[in-house]
Amino acid sequence: MEDFDKIILGIDPGTNILGYGLIGIQNKQLNLISTGILRMSKLENHQLKLKKIFESITHIVEEYLPDEVAIEAPFFGKNVQSMLKLGRAQGVAMAAALVKDLPIVEYSPRKVKQAITGNGNSSKEQVAAMIQSILKLNVLPKELDATDGIAVAVCHHFQYQYKEKASYASWKDFATKNKKRIN
Repeated sequence: MEDFDKIILGIDPGTNILGYGLIGIQNKQLNLISTGILRMSKLENHQLKLKKIFESITHIVEEYLPDEVAIEAPFFGKNVQSMLKLGRAQGVAMAAALVKDLPIVEYSPRKVKQAITGNGNSSKEQVAAMIQSILKLNVLPKELDATDGIAVAVCHHFQYQYKEKASYASWKDFATKNKKRIN
């Protein structure tokens, strides 16, 4: 695997399908490392689904060694039971990363869409098309849940870049924190 400055794991949690994407940042360039889905609809109960999420995210973290994890927050829907199950799926995915001492940041679905497309009400297809453009991918993953996982990681990268740029109190502060960048 290439030597990246940073690797971000993005997770779009779900109880039937969980999407994930790993991006590597090298010299400010974004590269897709891996993406996929966990399909759990055939598992017979919710506890088995949660176990599969925990084991799979643990395996992904151990294989790719991400520096940070970004996860989409559950959104409020009309069905409270669905939201509870989604929250559990998110919590188990977070626990798998926390066991490895990885920092985790949550983003609302609207924030992810806004960061990727400029419109918080974008469709999954619009998000996928922008991910294809941003990462210069020839082919998109078949599952939109996988693309959503990538989008969460890219959103986190964009947010981190913005915070990094905006974290200087003055030119003197910038110069002090960036001695290598100043001639």
